[in-house]
Amino acid sequence: MSRATLVAVATISAAILAYQVLLVRLFAIVSWHHFAYMIISIALLGFGASGTVLALARQRLLPRFPSVFAICAALFGVTAVAGFSLAMRLPFNPLAIVWDGRQILWLGLSYLLLVVPFFFGGAAIGLSFARYTGEIGRLYAVDLIGAGVGALGVVAVLFAVPPDTTLRLVAALGLLAAAMVLVPSGSTVRARGAAVGLGVAALAVAVWLPPALTAFQPHISQYKGLSTALLVPDTRVIAQRSSPLGLVDVVESPTIPFRHAPGLSFNNMTEPPPQIGLFTDADGFSAITRFDGDLDPLVYLDFTTAALPYHLIEGPSVLVLGAGGGEQVLMAHYHGAPAIDAVELNSHVVDLVADAHADFAGGLYNRPDVDVHIDEARSFVRGTAARYDLIQMPPLASFGAAAAGTQSLHENYTYTVEAMQDYLAALRPGGLLSITLWLKLPPRDAPRLFATAVAALEAMGVDPADRLALIRSWNTATLLVKSGAFEPAEIAALRDFAAGRSFDLAYYPGIAAEEANRYNLLDQPYFFDAATALLGPDAGDFIARYKFDIAPATDDRPFFYDFFRWRSLPELWSLRTQGAAAMLDMGTLILFATLAQAVVFSVLLILAPLVIRRRRFGGGAPRARVSLYFLALGLAFLFIEIAFIQRFILFLGHPLYAVAVVLAGFLVFAGVGSALSKRLDQYLRSRGGRWPCRALDVAVPGIVCLSIAYVFALPPLFQVMIALPDIAKIVIALALIAPLACCMGMPFPLGIARVAQQSADFVPWAWGINGCASVISAILATILAIHVGFTGVVVIAALLYLATPFLLRGGTLNEG
Repeated sequence: MSRATLVAVATISAAILAYQVLLVRLFAIVSWHHFAYMIISIALLGFGASGTVLALARQRLLPRFPSVFAICAALFGVTAVAGFSLAMRLPFNPLAIVWDGRQILWLGLSYLLLVVPFFFGGAAIGLSFARYTGEIGRLYAVDLIGAGVGALGVVAVLFAVPPDTTLRLVAALGLLAAAMVLVPSGSTVRARGAAVGLGVAALAVAVWLPPALTAFQPHISQYKGLSTALLVPDTRVIAQRSSPLGLVDVVESPTIPFRHAPGLSFNNMTEPPPQIGLFTDADGFSAITRFDGDLDPLVYLDFTTAALPYHLIEGPSVLVLGAGGGEQVLMAHYHGAPAIDAVELNSHVVDLVADAHADFAGGLYNRPDVDVHIDEARSFVRGTAARYDLIQMPPLASFGAAAAGTQSLHENYTYTVEAMQDYLAALRPGGLLSITLWLKLPPRDAPRLFATAVAALEAMGVDPADRLALIRSWNTATLLVKSGAFEPAEIAALRDFAAGRSFDLAYYPGIAAEEANRYNLLDQPYFFDAATALLGPDAGDFIARYKFDIAPATDDRPFFYDFFRWRSLPELWSLRTQGAAAMLDMGTLILFATLAQAVVFSVLLILAPLVIRRRRFGGGAPRARVSLYFLALGLAFLFIEIAFIQRFILFLGHPLYAVAVVLAGFLVFAGVGSALSKRLDQYLRSRGGRWPCRALDVAVPGIVCLSIAYVFALPPLFQVMIALPDIAKIVIALALIAPLACCMGMPFPLGIARVAQQSADFVPWAWGINGCASVISAILATILAIHVGFTGVVVIAALLYLATPFLLRGGTLNEG
């Protein structure tokens, strides 16, 4: 195998993983979720289908290896652009999936369009494995190392260039890999000419590609906030900033001005000042409010539920988590806060307020009493030595996304039991934690937040009943958690505040039932009933009987917005056309629809052709135990990988960082393990013994012990190290992943080598079986994480790995 071929394999692997990570970023823009699990499943379906094709056509393709590899790599580059562009123009609307059966068809077609580039990329790599069976470990190592570099590299590229340019670069890598494989020594003049042509094409794609060919502009859902805002006459995007953390659109609307004031009381008589809208990934909304130093126009802020804590504490030192365009900073300034710390994750948002629109915002982020920190909320809270009188958290999701149930798949570490404990630890004695959420009916978000606060306080060994207060308006609810018991004067102030603004009291220590549900009337005092039940002796029974899942969110199960219960599905489904569609949690329905598609497509594109192959080759089909070996590896590897992606979101601060770093870590170090597997196996065999796969006997216990150890070790480690700089956390994440991934990289090449010794024809077959399992497990792991937590997913994976030595040992390809 020439060096040029090795470099070509590494290049196409880098392109495939870069494309995979890029799709995570693009889906977050065009839809409501990053859909990392679905993208990983799509990629692996392409790999599995390519393995099946190779199993059927191996003998015809291998003699033409350079040209077939080049064609596949070039087609990857072409379809990476075309497939995404076409998929984004399908009329798929996730919000209509519960009443429009055609949406399942459009979802499936989108899935298949995005599979195509991964099919061609996987075919190029799979063909290399079939061609060079004697160098499986070396080839597997190059493949995975290249993939790891691509996963990390694309994040760095996204800091420098927008997604459309990044997509062109990924396509160019595919063409470049095609050129590389045609230029080893001994190539014909024709091959070298083709290589030069592909190289020129790669350069042209990277530098320039006509818009008519890319048709790239992401087709953002018409139901996202930005799309809706742009329907207003004269509304326009005046600036745009892009990074891996989000695409920020700055929007002005002179005809119908923005009026962003969550939970604004109907008693308010003051018109809010002009505002500029900030849309992150076309939906997450924040506003920059015009401020000229005069506090009078800001009176309206005192008529929102989030203003409650300022009536209980005079002149507090304030920490705002999720500062955005600065609304909560303005509120703190209006109420005389002498010192304000504002935390915002996206530096572009801070720059827009502090620099680009500083005059409009009145220099809000440049005031001497305001310190702005670019950081993730929990990372900052864990790292700061400061203590605050008030920690203020505005609604972090958009109203539309919250109402539609599209947030149910989000790993949200902001509203977990452990997060509450972190926030409370940053308060001074008597300080307040204030969290405002959008209101849903029937109640789900507010009861779960209340239950989470109760669990956090109980875990700290204090009575939650005298430390909680909850009020609501027509569209928001604000929860107060106090570091200490509420005093009678504070309760009186709370009642006066709510009465003066027609806000409903849901809970405070000593509340009477008749005080609830007075202004924004509901059929029953649902919020009061939920709060009192969650503080009562039968809280567990109330949570179990509730129509929606409102159990406290934890770092092990951080799906705060997932309220789905199977037993409620028949009732809600029957009412879906009568206004109950949003109660079904669209994200959960899409997750299960995607799993069903993955199973169907895996059977059609991978298993069904393999049945044909079995008939064609008669008794040469693998024994069931060997098939189960590769099936178990596919399930277990992805279970651990998906669980680690979701777990590392907290540590690294953003889903894209977690996807890139975890994928890179597992692939690079699994590649190292793959490269070492053959030598380790030979060394252990040379020492004697009756076991045929001694390296497997070392790798599997290593996987099981490390994965279970990490279940218990990672949470406290993250608590200690979460405040470190991003670069340090990336290095630590890779170091933590390295030993586990190295062990996980060994079983697959050891099994492939065993299969190749008996029949090289079955190398693509094993590749396909492993890919089929991986397609399903990428989605299944997310479903399991929602129901049993990340710990449960890792334990299941460990059990599967434990079975693999017994499956491979004694299994042959010539037995039934």
